[in-house]
Amino acid sequence: MTVTGVTHEVTGSPDNGLPGGLSSSSLSSGRRFRGKNKQPAWKRDKDGPVSVIRLPLSVTRPADRRRLEQLFSAMWQIKRALRRDAANMVVAYWHGDRRRVADEPAWRRELGLSRTGLEQRGYAHLDAAGHLKAHVTKALVMHQADEVWTGVERHLFRDAAGRRAGAPRRRLPWWDYTRIPGRARSHTSPRKWETFRLHGTLEGHLAAYRAPGTPADTTIDRVADVMGDGESVLAQPLRMPVPPASSPTGRTAGSWWDHVGPLVVVFSGGAASRKGDLVLPVRLPQGAGRWPYLAHYLNDPARWHKIDLVRVADPGAPGGWRYEAHLLVLGAGYAAPATRARRARAAGLDRIGGVDANVSNLSVVSFPATGTAAGNATASNAAASSGFVAGGPHQGDSIGDGPSADGGALIGVDDIGETIPGAPAAAGSGNAPVTATRLTLTPAQQNELARDRKKAAGRRKALDRSRRAANPAQYRPSARQQARAARRARAGLPVKQIHLPGGERLTQARGKRPARPYRQDRLSASYRRLRARDKAAGARRTVARRARARQAAATIISLHGTNLVVEDCHIATWHRRWGRTCMAFTPGQLVTALAAECTAAGGALLRAATRPTALSQHCLCGAKVTKTLAVRVHVCSACGLNGDRDLVSAALAALVVFSDPADPGTAQVDYDRAAALLTHDFKGLQEALSESTVVSPVPAPTGQRTGGTAARPGARRRWRRARGRASARRSAGTCGMSTPNELRPAFAVQGPRRSGMPVTPDCPDLRGRS
Repeated sequence: MTVTGVTHEVTGSPDNGLPGGLSSSSLSSGRRFRGKNKQPAWKRDKDGPVSVIRLPLSVTRPADRRRLEQLFSAMWQIKRALRRDAANMVVAYWHGDRRRVADEPAWRRELGLSRTGLEQRGYAHLDAAGHLKAHVTKALVMHQADEVWTGVERHLFRDAAGRRAGAPRRRLPWWDYTRIPGRARSHTSPRKWETFRLHGTLEGHLAAYRAPGTPADTTIDRVADVMGDGESVLAQPLRMPVPPASSPTGRTAGSWWDHVGPLVVVFSGGAASRKGDLVLPVRLPQGAGRWPYLAHYLNDPARWHKIDLVRVADPGAPGGWRYEAHLLVLGAGYAAPATRARRARAAGLDRIGGVDANVSNLSVVSFPATGTAAGNATASNAAASSGFVAGGPHQGDSIGDGPSADGGALIGVDDIGETIPGAPAAAGSGNAPVTATRLTLTPAQQNELARDRKKAAGRRKALDRSRRAANPAQYRPSARQQARAARRARAGLPVKQIHLPGGERLTQARGKRPARPYRQDRLSASYRRLRARDKAAGARRTVARRARARQAAATIISLHGTNLVVEDCHIATWHRRWGRTCMAFTPGQLVTALAAECTAAGGALLRAATRPTALSQHCLCGAKVTKTLAVRVHVCSACGLNGDRDLVSAALAALVVFSDPADPGTAQVDYDRAAALLTHDFKGLQEALSESTVVSPVPAPTGQRTGGTAARPGARRRWRRARGRASARRSAGTCGMSTPNELRPAFAVQGPRRSGMPVTPDCPDLRGRS
């Protein structure tokens, strides 16, 4: 073998002994390959649990803050160029109809529509812009290209449900770029972790910033036991110093891999950087209650996988941004002992339940999955209980708007929703035959939302005034300002300049598009600060809503178990029609939190398609009861069931069976089991009957009046037959059940009646019957 420069020439037999089976042609090209791995490559288990912890970073030095801004600026330019290239390639892909039909994979390879193709384009952009090499590395560019490819892939290929994501967008505003994806560490080779790295130990952090009241001999596992609630374990200064790297020893040079002090995030910088490592101290929560949470994630460095650098808009932070390190850990997330005990109790309830998610409320109904409770359940008429009642001999909990006349109790949850009107104390126990829960917004929550809307409206008005003041030429004067200018012109006064026009924005001659795009407006510093405050307020509201949804989900599974069924509805459509109410109640977040809580407790929240089930249009007896959205009361003419439509739908959802639980379209309602819940038990009438069922005594002869016989009625006027027809005699048999009670309680809910529909006098709920 002779070597000249970078050209390799191989002579001899084909078995030249090159590693990995490389041929001479691969070496003659000048590129060098490391060959195949001798051992199987390590891969993360895709089905294995992972979790993320947010680590706030202390960026107090102006030099570090400036380097972070330059890093985000460079990566923003790279991602913007990649999105522009991806959008152009996607357009070309869809316009090449013949090439796509002939050979779709070959057409994608020619365009470069692949993960490798986008990575190569990212490398080309980095090489073309040499100034970016001082801030970023090719590893960061590669993972940024992979993130862009994920969106393109969702657009090119349909998912399991047959849906396709939208085309990638070209524009990427600077304020919307908030995350730089990092590279995962090597779990086979030691000291191999590119991009962002986390060094230090939790024990070293505790030793460096131990609070004065924390015992010196306290270990990490016993910190929470020794310290009481409300006490601080750590005492971190406002300006956290950058700890030095480990000093060189006699055998190894000093590096961050040997650092065992406080936790820090380290970035080596770009390939052409001369500023050294970027070291950012980590600021941990200081309370004793958060210490078990921190120990779960940070006490085992072998589970640390990758770090993403994230910035969050914060008007109170220097520079307007707050920086965080999102650490991905191989393992399940933290759950407190009380949470684990609660989930274990919920998993042992052995109940099945149904969920009916609505725009302004969420209803849940459950009953035991096994036993004879379902077979012994009875359903009381709405005349007596205003809803569905089940529970065997004791007449268990009621599903409706009022208390059961037979002693049933409604479930009212005060801490997460409004108590159902008329509900006694909550009785949500696992032994209850039927348990019903309704979640709505409390008056206090509605008042809080009203205050938040008022504040948000004030911020939006201030933003609009600031934009108008900075761009007065893009707005017309208001009608009042125009009238004032006309009066001054008639009076001969000089023209007064309008600094804050109050009219509409100038538009193009055709259409309603603005004459100048909003993104080209000049924005003041106060506008940006106010916008950041408004965005921070929105983020706080989102966090509060998610926390409330998690608390509601935890309460629901503790009452109804972990096996629930909900209709597979497209909630985005609800937001288009009832956006204000949906934003207040957030049914989507409630269902998502409920699904996550069921999964964490060992159960599942299954979704049933609406077309094969039609829960809101059927009764428990199987009869179809057509209702519009305006009808909120379920009235069945077949069995006499009368109650809240949401609770009846939730009861039907609990009886849905699946041939494939992963496919919502295979859902069917088990009406045989639903019919077992209904055994008619109606009370007799308490008022006058339209037809007597008592045998009358034989009338006495004329002229004889006794107290024990009825007098013969006198002669009556014979009515002429109308149009030659006689009244029909009884042709149907007697009813197999007793007549319903006409003494309805005051709280009974009456369903809407259509005009012109015949009503049976003895049973107003059974209309049009002979």
